[in-house]
Order: sequence, then structure tokens, then C-alpha cells
Amino acid sequence: MQFTAEMIAGLLGGTIVGDKSATVATVSSIDGGKAGSLAYLTNPKYEQYVYTTEASIVLVDSTFEPKQEVKTTLIKVENVGACVLNLLEMYNASRPRKSGISKLASIHEGATLGDNCYVGDFTVVEATAKIGDNVQLYPQCYVGDNVTIGEGTKIYPGVKIYEGTVIGKNCIIHAGVVLGADGFGFAPKEDGSFAKIPQLGNVIIEDDVELGANTCIDRAKTDATIIRRGVKLDNLIQIGHNVEIGANTVMSAQVGIAGTSKLGANCFVAGQAGVADHVTIGNRVKIGSKTGIDKNVGDDEIRFGYPALPGMQYHRSFAIFRQLPDMASKMREMEKRLTKLEE
Repeated sequence: MQFTAEMIAGLLGGTIVGDKSATVATVSSIDGGKAGSLAYLTNPKYEQYVYTTEASIVLVDSTFEPKQEVKTTLIKVENVGACVLNLLEMYNASRPRKSGISKLASIHEGATLGDNCYVGDFTVVEATAKIGDNVQLYPQCYVGDNVTIGEGTKIYPGVKIYEGTVIGKNCIIHAGVVLGADGFGFAPKEDGSFAKIPQLGNVIIEDDVELGANTCIDRAKTDATIIRRGVKLDNLIQIGHNVEIGANTVMSAQVGIAGTSKLGANCFVAGQAGVADHVTIGNRVKIGSKTGIDKNVGDDEIRFGYPALPGMQYHRSFAIFRQLPDMASKMREMEKRLTKLEE
């Protein structure tokens, strides 16, 4: 679908500088813009590309004044970042929606399928599964017995949803996600081997959650592993059994949360951070990348490093750590001088 500069300016309340009939069909970065694309300038250090970009339209701040000739059409708006988000949402909504039930899908006669659903090739839906209206199940998904999926949820190819999992409305679950596999529970035996502990709980994913590709969320030993409303998880994240993640918490790639830990609402966990088992983390906590948390953390705290330290303490410690080579050199020199004085 194509959009003209006049249409975009009308939608965003912007002012056109250039050709109002210029058309775009996609969005690009300003340094990689091509004809037919819309780019945007949110960071002043990229201003140079306004004068060289091949993008047909560029969104700029309403106060922007070019320092040299601009070949592209500009649209001046009050908040470029917010306008870009609006346009991306509009573009995404205009993309064709998958529809229909593939003849190659296997849907058990005891399953319930809502209106206007899409089920792709080789997807399997088991008995007593309940699929809400407007759900999209891409090819090669597996939906186990007694699974519930809320309306408007989109599940990409290769997702495996084990029995009893509950998924809310308007969720997005990317390729390769596994929901409800057994938690890592084993009891040591006298002979040194391990007995498997049955995992009898389930996984609950509340509304408006997004799960990145190849993320795994284990079923609980008893009760439920719970991902609260609005949580956003990146790719390759491991959530252990009986974990609870609070509403609107965000995690970057390769985070690992061990069993029975609890994170509060509105937390941010950066990439490759880890949380040990049976740890409680409060609301609005920020955890830096590669941080290891093995003790409880209160509300509004910041943690960095391993073992994790409060934000300012970590930075002060790191400032000293960087000086250790020089300090060691000075110490050796002082030892030499002391030896001479003693002689």
C-alpha cells in the first residue's frame, strides 16, 4: 500500500516542504533510504544524511532548518519519534492478514476454534484446546491438550505449547518458543543418580505479552509459572518453573531466571543477566547486562556486576578495578624503594 506526503502530513498534523504528491510504500533508516521509502531524523548526528538520502520522504522536527539543499520531501512534525511509531503501526495494520484453515492442519474434533482464525500447514491442535476469535497459528505449531489461547493472539511457526498452558488476548509468540516443558527438577538418590520430580503445574501468559524467538518458559512443579500482563521478552530467554514475572517487565536476550524466583512490575533486565532460584526482586528494578542476582532486591533498586552490587557502589568499585594495574606497578616500585632503604 502506498501513502502520499499529503496523506502522511494530514495524519500526523505535519507541514510539507517539497512535493506533496511524493509516495512511499515502506519505512527505512535515513542513511539507508531508497526511493519509495520514508525515513526519519530523530538524532541530530544523522543530519548529514538528510542531504544525501534517496528516501522519498523524511520526517523531521518542526524546528529543523536545513543548512544546504534538500532533494527529498520533508514533513515537519512536533514529535518525530511518536510519529514514526504511529506510522509503523499504520503500515503494519495495512499488511494482508493470514486467513483460512489449511487442509494439511490436524485439528482434533474435541478442540474449539473461534471465528476468523488462521491455521497453517502441519499445525496440530489437540483435544479440548480452546482457540479464541482471530487467533493466528502459523505452520508447524503444536497446541496441546486443554490449552487456551485468547482472541487476537498471533503464534508464529514452530511454536510448541504443552498441555494446560493458558495464553491471554493479543499476545505475540515468535518462532520456536516452547511453553510448558517440564521444569528442571531432579532429586538426588543414594546411588548418585537422580529421580525426576514430576512437574504437574502449568504456564499462564496474561494479555498483551510478547515472547521472542526460541524463548522457553517451563511449567510449574505445582500451581503455575506466570507471565503477567504486558511483559516483553526478547529472544533466547529461559524462565524456570514457578517463576512469576510482574506486569510490563522487559527482558533483553539470553536472560535466565531460575525456578521459584519472582520479579516485580516494570522491571528492566538487560542481556545475559541471571537470577538465582528463590530470589525475590521488587518493582521498577533495573538490572545491567551480565549481572548475577543471588539475593533479594527491593523496589526501585539498580544492580550491576557479579556478584551484583548497587549501581553507584558498582561504578565506584569498577573505577578502582580499572586502576589496579597502575596501582600494582606503583606497589612494586614502592617495595623496591623500601628494600633499598632497609639495606
